[in-house]
Amino acid sequence: MRIAVVGTGYVGLVSGTCLAEFGHSVTCVDANPEIVAKLKTGASTIYEPGLDDMLARNIRAGRLAFTTALAEAVSTAEAVFIAVGTPSRRGDGHADLTYVYAAAREVAAAAPDGCVIVTKSTVPVGTAAQLRALIAEVAPGKRLEVASNPEFLREGSAIQDFTHPDRVVVGAVGDNARKVMREVYRPLFLRDTPILFTSSESAELIKYAANGFLAMKISFINEVADLCDKVGANVQDVARGIGLDKRIGDKFLHPGPGYGGSCFPKDTLALLKTSEDAGSPLKLIEATVAINAARKKQMAQRVIEACGGSVAGKAIAVLGLTFKPNTDDMRDAPSLDIIPALQAAGASVRAYDPIGMDHARPLLPDVDFAQDPYEAMKGAAALVIITEWNEFRALDLTHVKRLLAAPVFVDLRNIYRPEDMAEAGFTYVSIGRPHA
Repeated sequence: MRIAVVGTGYVGLVSGTCLAEFGHSVTCVDANPEIVAKLKTGASTIYEPGLDDMLARNIRAGRLAFTTALAEAVSTAEAVFIAVGTPSRRGDGHADLTYVYAAAREVAAAAPDGCVIVTKSTVPVGTAAQLRALIAEVAPGKRLEVASNPEFLREGSAIQDFTHPDRVVVGAVGDNARKVMREVYRPLFLRDTPILFTSSESAELIKYAANGFLAMKISFINEVADLCDKVGANVQDVARGIGLDKRIGDKFLHPGPGYGGSCFPKDTLALLKTSEDAGSPLKLIEATVAINAARKKQMAQRVIEACGGSVAGKAIAVLGLTFKPNTDDMRDAPSLDIIPALQAAGASVRAYDPIGMDHARPLLPDVDFAQDPYEAMKGAAALVIITEWNEFRALDLTHVKRLLAAPVFVDLRNIYRPEDMAEAGFTYVSIGRPHA
């Protein structure tokens, strides 16, 4: 099939590259000529494991191209995916659809008869209906259909998620839209992937409801971890004990400093706005958002308490800045709350992240960035792990203790065993686990 993808951000670039990997002829469009020039060379503009190789391979095979010329890319397309940003709107938390509407106008003007315009961006309920009205106004003589096809990509695992998904959700009204979308995802039919066809409203809400539920699981286990601290239970045992129940499952039951990234913070706020507009409150999601905001601020206090109640004049070493491992994404990362709070309490911070430091520098201008984990530790009053990158899982503890000014180790991701840390001579603080 001939497919165009408008937008080469995280979702657009991963989706376009994977669709080319399926065997489709894909042209990705971006308004930024510098981004397009870089992508044409086969160099990815985002960090995602495995994407560089897939990108270069499909360019060489002639299945994947990049351009700034939207009208040309769309003019022969059978399906056009809109994958532009929908950031939270200032003031009310609703998703800003400015870029979606602008792209839809251009696409409708240039698309051929029979083309299906697909929203891949995360959009509020009712957006597809609004796009149908907009497209009918822009191109009244054309037979253009709209479909909603939400993405469920995890940063760091996006290629696996796209090529081997749990399900594909398509909200479509017309027969042609359903036919075209079946053809787009035909390679997945061969793998028995469930393809769920719904109304556009249902598809749009599925995306928000899924992210809201997962965010709720994270806030739930974080509160349970706090309770474990009070009563002497081990949150990892509790999480395993409830996660083995197939009705609950073990995913997203890992306590930590709170969720961040490009989806959960933005989508929970947008879901709340939708529920408010509809007059149907979502009290659980309201609590989830409030718990998560407070969680990030609480983590700095844990570090301060581990340092004897004050970090004034002390150096703190921080390992991990991105909101999760295997990404360079700093959006709503817990480090952006924890580090400034430590600095406000009088600490100086020296930090290291394997991938995210270039993005972190403008956001954390007063942080001293180290070249490796051990450089960050030299003379520090405490070591704090915020993001669980694999290279932090097997630190040389003898060397760590020798580098630190005090053997204080605050593990906000529970990647070490309290017994091992006690044996190594550390004052070890983790989340929801008894001290050894």
